[in-house]
Order: sequence, then C-alpha cells, then structure tokens
Amino acid sequence: MSFPDLNIPATELSQTNKILPEPTDFLRSGLPAVSVICPTLTENAGVVATIKSFTADGLFDGQSNRFLAPVTALAEAPDAARRGF
Repeated sequence: MSFPDLNIPATELSQTNKILPEPTDFLRSGLPAVSVICPTLTENAGVVATIKSFTADGLFDGQSNRFLAPVTALAEAPDAARRGF
C-alpha cells in the first residue's frame, strides 16, 4: 500500500498540515465527501494502537485469539505503509 504525496502540488485542499480535516476525493472521485485524518506517529494513534485501545476498553471481551489475531494482522498493514513507495 502506498499513499500519494499530498504536498505535490501543494494546494489549499491538499495541504498536509491542516488542523481540521477537509473533504477530499483523492481516494476515488465517485465517493461522497470524506475527511481523512492520518496521524504523524503510529505509536499512539495508529491502527494497531486503536485495536489495543479497543481491547483494553473491553470492546473485544470474550473474543478468541481466532478473532483477535487476524484483526491485529489487518491493523499492522496500514501502520506499516509509507508515502512515496
């Protein structure tokens, strides 16, 4: 998986240092407006951190490792993605 460098070309709508998310259609033009928020560090705000937080909060209480292992594996791929590759 790779992500486009949104700073090239730098425009008002693709500026990556926005504090508030803005609607975007860079994923596919046919989709409705969405806001994409990408953390700069995955340690505390990535997908794996989110799954760990959900688990700690008891959201997955009673789920077996047969459920948790694939969920964790799915979470690792987006966190490992890097721009420009």
